[in-house]
Amino acid sequence: MAKIYSKDSLKTKAMKPKKEIVSFLLNYSKALSIVKINNKSFEIISN
Repeated sequence: MAKIYSKDSLKTKAMKPKKEIVSFLLNYSKALSIVKINNKSFEIISN
């Protein structure tokens, strides 16, 4: 059977995240630090 694909379904929708989510992710990435000791890595979140 042949499938019919319309061009509208192939378009991706523009995603617009909320400002709160962007702010949370930026603050999280600023607080995250990774420390490598020997062959192990530790993730530390400092607030």
